[in-house]
Amino acid sequence: MSTHRASISDLAAQLNLSVSTVSRALSDHSRISDATKKRVWELARQLNYQPNQLAAALRKGRSNTLGVVVPHIDGQFFALVVKGIETVATKAGFNVMICQSNEDAAQEQKNVETLLNAQVDGILLSLSLSTHDFGYLEEIRRRDIPMVLFDRVVESKDVSAVVLNDYQGGYEAVCHLIEQGCRQIAHLGGPQHLNICRNRYQGYADALQHNGLPVDPMLVNFSDLRIQDGRLGMESLLNQAPQLDAVFSCNDLALVGAMQIIKRRGLRIPQDVALAGFSNELFDSLTEPMLTSVDQRCEEMGRTAVQMLLDLINEGPTKVAPRQVVLQPNLLIRESSLRSDLLQETKV
Repeated sequence: MSTHRASISDLAAQLNLSVSTVSRALSDHSRISDATKKRVWELARQLNYQPNQLAAALRKGRSNTLGVVVPHIDGQFFALVVKGIETVATKAGFNVMICQSNEDAAQEQKNVETLLNAQVDGILLSLSLSTHDFGYLEEIRRRDIPMVLFDRVVESKDVSAVVLNDYQGGYEAVCHLIEQGCRQIAHLGGPQHLNICRNRYQGYADALQHNGLPVDPMLVNFSDLRIQDGRLGMESLLNQAPQLDAVFSCNDLALVGAMQIIKRRGLRIPQDVALAGFSNELFDSLTEPMLTSVDQRCEEMGRTAVQMLLDLINEGPTKVAPRQVVLQPNLLIRESSLRSDLLQETKV
């Protein structure tokens, strides 16, 4: 049997049939006789013919492919979002092309250009840490390609998006720390041009103020939220405010770095410094103690975003008004923040 990937034209030439007749036979068209279909399929097997699904889809005006741009797939969050996207997309008959910007705005733009050149039917996008200029998104709109942003988004009513209520997650985490008796609560925050970081910080600030506590700039450190940033940020916070008794971090990665410094200083968690983070990473249950964190409902975000995109594809991007879906967070309380026993001892 030949290993050459034959074309439909090869079949037609050898059978002395027209290309359209062979095409109809392969698709089991009712106007083609069973005898002709049998001849076509037998030769197709002999020549190892495989239909060009992309070409067929493009003739129908679709590629049956969705493009996804994420900042990275390190850690749990974006990996699980992509899992949710692929689950729904596959059931709907779509393939998924995944690109990483690696937190670089220029690479993010190249990713989008690549997806547009691949003639994807729609794009799902989460912005990088370094993205400040959103002008390149206009090219997607200009081509009438449906687009849905998720997690890190442009906050605009003109864009369809799926986000978590990051403000509420931050607010609940800090209120929990206050309920545990903490009063000097520091914050490891991220770049404030990003919606998620800005909203989590605002939740932190409002929780303090609503509970009669001041927002002290000495207790706030902004960075890119990598592990090393958490280490450096915690060193700075402890040097400036050694009296701090809790930390709320914008993500769990930075909180792990902070935890290392706290232990290096001989401080106990949560007895001396209680900790709460954001993201509910897999490693949260492997640290000692296990980390309290806000769950972001990752897979649900992916499923919701891709379903919204499929609706736009089916209806047409200009026929459906942009939608914004806000998922509610879930605070998972673990050992790193529980100081209830200490409160009971104080009352005795």
